[in-house]
Amino acid sequence: MRKLIPLLAAAALALTACGSGDTGGGGDTIKIGFIESLTGNYAPLGGEAKKTVDLAVDQINKAGGIDGRKIKLITLDDKTAPDQGVLHFNELRSQGVTAILGSTFSNVGLAVEPLAERAKIPYISLAPADEQVDPVQKYTFVVPAISSKYAEAMLQYFQAHKITKIAVAYDTKSSYSVAGFAGMKKYAAEYGVTIVEEEPYETTATDFSPVFTHVRSSGAQALVAWASGAPGVTLAKQFPNSGLKLPLFMTASQASKLWLDPVGKASEGVYVQSAIGVIGDTLPDGKLKDSIEEMSVPFKEKYGYEPPQFAMDGYAGVKLLAAAIEKAGGTDKEKIRDALESLTLVTPTGKYAYSPTDHSGLKPTDISMNRVKDGKLVPTEWSAERNAATAKAAG
Repeated sequence: MRKLIPLLAAAALALTACGSGDTGGGGDTIKIGFIESLTGNYAPLGGEAKKTVDLAVDQINKAGGIDGRKIKLITLDDKTAPDQGVLHFNELRSQGVTAILGSTFSNVGLAVEPLAERAKIPYISLAPADEQVDPVQKYTFVVPAISSKYAEAMLQYFQAHKITKIAVAYDTKSSYSVAGFAGMKKYAAEYGVTIVEEEPYETTATDFSPVFTHVRSSGAQALVAWASGAPGVTLAKQFPNSGLKLPLFMTASQASKLWLDPVGKASEGVYVQSAIGVIGDTLPDGKLKDSIEEMSVPFKEKYGYEPPQFAMDGYAGVKLLAAAIEKAGGTDKEKIRDALESLTLVTPTGKYAYSPTDHSGLKPTDISMNRVKDGKLVPTEWSAERNAATAKAAG
């Protein structure tokens, strides 16, 4: 994906070379761009993020806006395609937006990020790929815990439960999955874990029996699957008939009814990570739970179900950006960037503490390890204790 970025960036910047002196104010409004996958393979995920981005903007505007100025949200569909993300960045820049919320699809985020850096526009990414912030990029900030943090959180669980040998299947065409697998390889030894079987596959995979066959003879104590969208559903549905007598662990891309519903009974007993907000009803009272309910209560009233992982990220992204604009005292992009980098804020996904050396903000302790019981994500006993400590630390 990184190989495409210079070409995409050059094309977009050539089209926008006439400059953008507009500060995004627009008089009584603050123009914010939102690029999201509303059609294509990632549409189910992006659609959930859009619901809460709209919710957060509506709540802020109804409360009087940011220092009296309402947010004008400009939403564009990247169609789950990096080149569309690039075109939309160009369009938003020409409209003089103050900042841009980025796509849930990591491949789009990686295409847009270098454009935002060169244009010096604050970019709040809803995608978890490590490459966006490792190394740190000046204008890019990530909302969900990055893939390597999910990898580390899972390894911490394995260490606590004496799981020392694992097999890992990962999607070679997904930046999120590749980064997560790389994180597991990087931190495994630190937590006393050995990856005894590596099973790459492509997003188009529909038969995981070869993966299961290889894992069966590997001596692994657990199978970890890094997947997004359809492969995560297919692998989980086929797992009960694999003959494997070991637990299946999935990452936060499966922390949603979008995975639970189609997988059905096959999801029972599967371990699934999530942002802490997804299991917010299990947390003790405090700032974190209050922040979660500020979003989850109206969301559930409108849509009839609990907000999934991707919804958490969208809402948190708007809140972080609004807090930074308020702290900056206006729409000056450089001041907003500086405000983001020194921002501490409790959101439904955890307590953020961005810094000059950390533009991801969240830690492994902001991630819950859950297990599916009766079609719902229930924190494991180990995570329930850790989640409570995290909630208490948030205030």
